[in-house]
Amino acid sequence: MTDTGINQKQILTVLFTKDTINVRKTLEILHRRRWLIWGVSGAIVSLAILMTVMAKPKYQSSMQVMVTANSYQKEKKEAGNNIEKKQSDRENYLIDYTSQQKLMASNKLINKAVYLLSKEYPDITIEDIKGKSGDRSLNIPLSITQVSTEDKVKNQVGSQVFQVSFQGEEPLQVQSILKALAQVYQDYNLERQKQRLSEGLALVNHLIPNIKKELKLAEVKLQRFRNKNNFLDPKIQSKILLESLADIQGKLQTTRAEIKDLEARQNHLRKKLSSSAPNALISLRLNKSPRYQNLLKEIQKTETSLAQERKRYTDDAPAVKELLEERQSQMNLLRQEMQKELGESVPKTINTSKPLFNGDKLGQVELNLMQELSQVQTKISGLRANENSLTASEKNIRAELNKYPKLIAEYDSLLPEVETHRKTLERILQQQQSLALQAAQSGFNWQIVEEPQQVVAIGNSKLFNLLGGVVIAPILGILAALIWELFDDVIYSVPDLRNLNQLRILGTVNKVATPNQKKKILPFWKQSKNSASIPTDFAPLPNHESLDMVYQNIQLVDSSFPFKSLMLTSAKSGEGKSTLALGLAVSAARMHRRVLVIDANIRTPHLHQALELTNDSGISLLLLEDNNTSFKDYIQPVHPAIDILTAGPAAEDPVKLLSSQRMKELIEFFEHHYDLVLIDAPPMLGTVDARIIASVCDRIAIVGCMGQLTRVELAQVTEILNNLNLIGIIANQPQV
Repeated sequence: MTDTGINQKQILTVLFTKDTINVRKTLEILHRRRWLIWGVSGAIVSLAILMTVMAKPKYQSSMQVMVTANSYQKEKKEAGNNIEKKQSDRENYLIDYTSQQKLMASNKLINKAVYLLSKEYPDITIEDIKGKSGDRSLNIPLSITQVSTEDKVKNQVGSQVFQVSFQGEEPLQVQSILKALAQVYQDYNLERQKQRLSEGLALVNHLIPNIKKELKLAEVKLQRFRNKNNFLDPKIQSKILLESLADIQGKLQTTRAEIKDLEARQNHLRKKLSSSAPNALISLRLNKSPRYQNLLKEIQKTETSLAQERKRYTDDAPAVKELLEERQSQMNLLRQEMQKELGESVPKTINTSKPLFNGDKLGQVELNLMQELSQVQTKISGLRANENSLTASEKNIRAELNKYPKLIAEYDSLLPEVETHRKTLERILQQQQSLALQAAQSGFNWQIVEEPQQVVAIGNSKLFNLLGGVVIAPILGILAALIWELFDDVIYSVPDLRNLNQLRILGTVNKVATPNQKKKILPFWKQSKNSASIPTDFAPLPNHESLDMVYQNIQLVDSSFPFKSLMLTSAKSGEGKSTLALGLAVSAARMHRRVLVIDANIRTPHLHQALELTNDSGISLLLLEDNNTSFKDYIQPVHPAIDILTAGPAAEDPVKLLSSQRMKELIEFFEHHYDLVLIDAPPMLGTVDARIIASVCDRIAIVGCMGQLTRVELAQVTEILNNLNLIGIIANQPQV
């Protein structure tokens, strides 16, 4: 696909190189855009003439104002002449002359001058003195500039003197405005002096309550934060929680180790009990007793409570003794339940070393093992409960610790605020007296050192406006033309077309009229006196050599594969492809070829109009025929070597006709009966007709009208025909 931005960039290269060809190209662009250049130049010259006619004479007056600082004058008297240069440097460094200049031109002071002038000039406004807002022109009424002074080292430096100038059309008004400004500056200077003296101490006293108020608010915020979270410092509290978490984790680790040991003991006891078959029988019988199971659970609960109490008290404590007695009572009930279930007597004490079985009787050893297993299970349950409690505590502490980063950040933002306000208050209190004195002695004085001068005329620059318009007009016109050309996408010349480097240029045909030019140039042959007869001789055409060259170039493209059909198309209508089709037919006929020209533009045919032929029958009707026996009835000869097949009446569905198998058969049939079949196809853009016809032709050529075809259109057409038999483009240079 062709890049449409290539030639736009090349235009800049063409315009700004020293090559002779590039200069010629630039002149061509200027000639093509001559009406735009004349229009822009005429508009600018007219504007300059209008400004010259409407311009009025200007009058100007000025005065000088000196800006000094009070404290600097006092320092200068105390320091003496030996540090005069150092003092001057400090003044230039500390005085902000830019701010003073802006203050002199501020709306506040200008408005006071307007008030003084309102009696003499009721309609005067701030804009009449300062100029309109956003106006950047050179003719600004009020001008305030710093006067430069000569210096041996720095050449020119800014001084303490400002020159205030005003321009206007009425001399008396100019003088009155400057006098009013001088009065305003003097009044403002006295007003500022009184205000500084009265505000010296009041300013400091005004700051102290505000700082105290801000300090109190900061302390209240900090106290609310502490009351809300029940601690003074979140960092200390987080350390305490971290220590608690470490302690819980240690206890949790110890508890899990104990559980692991008890589980090992439990497995060992179970193995010892399982090694005795009678023991399994007894366990089976006892497991079926609900009362026995309930007693075991009660013993486990008692063991758990006993383990917890022993952590806090010794065995002599009443609570521990009570639990021991309760466990002994439960053990007795358990032995009774075992006797009841087993039907045998058991020893009075469980902790004996006698065998559990003596023949068929219950032995004391297995009973002790079962009792020890029950105790181990009870301890495991107690440790499990303790583990769960420790785990829950660890989880709660971790959840609590997750809140502390946010609390610490909030605390870190509140505490510095309190400390900052405290330090500020201390500093303000310490400097209260000195600040009051400095405030009384600071500030700037404005002194009128040169009264408003006599009004003088400064000229109206009429000649300058006129000459400037005449000089600038053609430059802006040429610049507008070049910018227009830079963003113009139209291809105007064959070199521009060649620079695209994508398509073969088959030739250039000059001065071939397009249908938009209402000038009859067809047919290309001589008519005899008898209009009914077919002409046999060709009329000399000014571009017949160009057409012959185009025809030869088409034949030379891939000459190893001869072609019989050639389709001519264009990006859009009005680019001269119908005229070129007839011209190529004439060139082929002069080379003794029998040619058939087909108007395939069924939607909007116009080839029959150019040749003044009837369009009652044509290809639209021939496509509806089943055979080719009567094709001569549709053919209209215009020369012994050239036949014309018009488009015929408009069809309801041109796409269906052109895409039918009959269309392909007709083209093949005509290729056998003629040496060359030239198809005048519809434009590629807008309809699909030309794409369908292109699939049945040997070769395809694009006709591009210079000054009408754009790069985007050419790129679109090239992309559509890229995979078909596209051989190149014919450049049509229409007559101007």
